[in-house]
Amino acid sequence: MRRVKSAIKWVVVALLLVLVGGFAFLLTAPPDLLRVGTNYAAKIVCSNVFVADRDPQLVLQNDVQAPGHPLLSYVRVDVDEDQRQVTARLFGIFAPGTAAYRDGLGCAALPSNDRGQLAEFSLTRPEFAQYDADSIWPMGDKVIQSQSDLLQDVMDNPVLTGPDMRAVVVVHKGRIVAERYGEGFDARTPLVGWSMTKTVNAALIGALLTDDFSLNRTDLMTNWHNDMRANISLKMLMGMESGLAWNEDYGDVSDVTRMLYLTEDSAAFVAERDLQDDVGNAQFEYSSGTSVILARIWQNELGANSLFWPDRALFEPLGMRSAVFEMDASGTFMGSSYLYATAHDWARFGLMMAKRGQWFGKEILPETFFDFMISPTPKSVTPWGENEYGQGQLWLHGPRGHTPDQLNPDDGLGLPDDMIWMLGHDGQSIAISPEEELVVVRLGLTPSRLGYKPQPLVASVLEILRN
Repeated sequence: MRRVKSAIKWVVVALLLVLVGGFAFLLTAPPDLLRVGTNYAAKIVCSNVFVADRDPQLVLQNDVQAPGHPLLSYVRVDVDEDQRQVTARLFGIFAPGTAAYRDGLGCAALPSNDRGQLAEFSLTRPEFAQYDADSIWPMGDKVIQSQSDLLQDVMDNPVLTGPDMRAVVVVHKGRIVAERYGEGFDARTPLVGWSMTKTVNAALIGALLTDDFSLNRTDLMTNWHNDMRANISLKMLMGMESGLAWNEDYGDVSDVTRMLYLTEDSAAFVAERDLQDDVGNAQFEYSSGTSVILARIWQNELGANSLFWPDRALFEPLGMRSAVFEMDASGTFMGSSYLYATAHDWARFGLMMAKRGQWFGKEILPETFFDFMISPTPKSVTPWGENEYGQGQLWLHGPRGHTPDQLNPDDGLGLPDDMIWMLGHDGQSIAISPEEELVVVRLGLTPSRLGYKPQPLVASVLEILRN
């Protein structure tokens, strides 16, 4: 019996040592996967609290925990209203992640948890002189919806609008003809575009191009000067054909999750990637890192004036008053992911694209650049075929299935041949047809595993508007 008691005692001691060691490890050196999770939670809550004015606990539950990794269910957040920052911890203790807000520039991840790493930028938004709230959209906020019962029925059909829809806006011939919002959201709620931001970032480059700053420009980043990466052109980056090694897997600690949640200088992180293909012969490689590099390039071109370029080039002329283009901690605009805007303002950008870069007599984008944007990336071969991706960081077809053998959601729906798509994570989409003068914005929190595709919604709307 004495031996049994002694053995039990040593087992208990060993277990206690393991627990203490595990606690100390998680406290002092948490794995990167946990840090990705807490920094992601802090960033999403921060943006939705300080940009979209939403309740932090609802954001944590609905935007972070419900659709995310099971570990996120154990994340707790602390919102510091005075410092305007959010800290997230696993079980309220481990792997702290922080995000901080700056005026006019939204929230930035601070994985070091050191506010001293936050570059002190702020942006005072301009008065949009041409804007009149009482005018009909797009010059103001007034909307006169279509009286078509059929169109309103489409807007009320949850199968067409999709799970956890937050906003649907239909624009036809320059006017909003129908709109719907999910519970807790309305026309004043800024919503994240995720990768739809890439198209806006590309447009900012198009508005800046000159004979000197052209798509053929090379030698784009300082640490590329003395190697083969100096031969990467702006055009190659626009078409996602740079040859830079990149892993866009969101389900693990990958290049994209490290860039977004484990580094404070995202452009520097991407610029350190090695070449995996020869420059000039590189295959298409979808890369959020490429879009961040593009933002850094146009910012370098403009210098101190870059802070004001999104407003001057796009948001002010289009009347996108709600648009908040977020920066990382170092001061690079997150051209891959983080533009927040109301559904009305996303629709304004879509309408400009439907007008082929024009805006009521003003040229926002040169026509030649718009044509470039919607031309296929030369080597955009995907499992579903060629000519999937446009050189303006947009898609030439609606979202596909997970595997090539799944039915192409565009088939048999009668969608216009000229339709282009802005697509983003968790079900964000803008369908644009210049020929039909149609824009359909659909925003929500709809993970791809749910299988929702917006093409039937767009096709149903179009069938009614054509008749």
